[in-house]
Amino acid sequence: MWSICAQALNHQLHKHTMKTITLVSIVLAILAVMATGVTAAEAPAVGKPAPDFSLPGSDGKTHKLSDYKGKQAVVVAWFPKAFTGG
Repeated sequence: MWSICAQALNHQLHKHTMKTITLVSIVLAILAVMATGVTAAEAPAVGKPAPDFSLPGSDGKTHKLSDYKGKQAVVVAWFPKAFTGG
């Protein structure tokens, strides 16, 4: 009987230890990102021109916003892969 109780206690202790290790790992990862100085880009002011940027297209080419200046309107769309139908 004591053996069963010891095994159950050991299992619970193992689960608690794994949760603690996971939580500590997440906190350390967040602190590491914060320490590297990674910041989000500032949003352009309303009414101001968009800053020049480049993005890879599905055609394999890199497209720059400045390449389309003076041409037809440009629509930038982003679809999270998890929600696409293809």
